[in-house]
Amino acid sequence: MTWPPTFTAGHRGGSGTPMVCLHGFMETWRTWELVLPALEREHDVLAPTLLGHAGGPPARGGATGEDVIDAVERAMDEAGFGLAHLVGNSLGGYVALALAARGRARSVVALAPAGGWADGDDSFMSLSAEQERMHELAVAAAPHADAIAATPEGRRQAMRATVQDGASLPVELVAHTLRGVAGCTAAAGLAASARDGGWPLDAERIACPVRVIWGTEDRLLPWPSAAARYRRESLPHADWVELDGVGHAPQLDVPFEAAQLILGWTSR
Repeated sequence: MTWPPTFTAGHRGGSGTPMVCLHGFMETWRTWELVLPALEREHDVLAPTLLGHAGGPPARGGATGEDVIDAVERAMDEAGFGLAHLVGNSLGGYVALALAARGRARSVVALAPAGGWADGDDSFMSLSAEQERMHELAVAAAPHADAIAATPEGRRQAMRATVQDGASLPVELVAHTLRGVAGCTAAAGLAASARDGGWPLDAERIACPVRVIWGTEDRLLPWPSAAARYRRESLPHADWVELDGVGHAPQLDVPFEAAQLILGWTSR
């Protein structure tokens, strides 16, 4: 393939009520690729790549979580979405909740949203360091992404942080994901921002229905400790769904079940 690789800024397709799908840290909009056909049968779906991520709007200086949220809100405005069903995984789940607090959501489905650690739990500090290391490894591996993704064991190792068994994922999608992680220019800035300011959420301002989905085998944000603050304080009245044996990205691990859980919530 051509090097360096090129990335698209996002995807829009389908028809129906607006939906915005928000990916996780260092990923791209293509994390939703396996569920988009189902979602687009019922929704006008916008899946942007986040600020400072490969293909997304460029981050100027040290990007913060607020910068990412602002950029998604601008993308919604440009798409003509005043309100939308918001679906997000990991960082995208946090962004979806933050946008709901700004009054931009019809509903939220958050898959393992970041920011749910209990007060006093500094696990996010070690996670931040681990993710910066993952970025460094991806930068080194990216030129060899096609070869790595060509074997079941290569796919398994490349995706082990987010899914239970990456061997079953499409070869091209795994290669793209590796290159996307390497191309995230905001990785260091967002990691530093998270360490410095945490993940503030004005949950009292969230007035829409919220469903939270979490895999019991999540390696990045372990269940239930990484959800403690959300369960006890911020989102105790949300609809909580545990997925046994599923990892950090249900939309990749169990796309059929993930799509049904999303559509079951947005159709209420």
